[in-house]
Amino acid sequence: MNRPADILNGARLLIVEDEYLLAQEMADYFENLGTEIVGPVGTVARALDLIASSRIQVAVLDVNLRDERVYPVAEALKQIPFVFASGYGSELEPDVYADAPRCIKPIEFAALARTLGEQIKSSE
Repeated sequence: MNRPADILNGARLLIVEDEYLLAQEMADYFENLGTEIVGPVGTVARALDLIASSRIQVAVLDVNLRDERVYPVAEALKQIPFVFASGYGSELEPDVYADAPRCIKPIEFAALARTLGEQIKSSE
């Protein structure tokens, strides 16, 4: 059975997070697993630019990016697995994302890695 670190090794991970320190800590953690980081970025517009110009295999999406929601990014990812990261529960999210995986902040990176690994495996 593949461990999350094995599944994420070499994967291209888009990080959409507007809290600079959290984004950097997350990027460092996943780089140590051998993951190639795309971003991190803190706006919907920048994330959409990266999706259009980069090969993304999995993503972490902070739901609330200052004054905007990340849902256009989730829509643009289409068949690419992602995990929402949020300080809120799912009750405020649109119904279309009711079953989307999420990690509640403060994020435990090992749990996030497991969830991302599960998303990659289920999309294969």
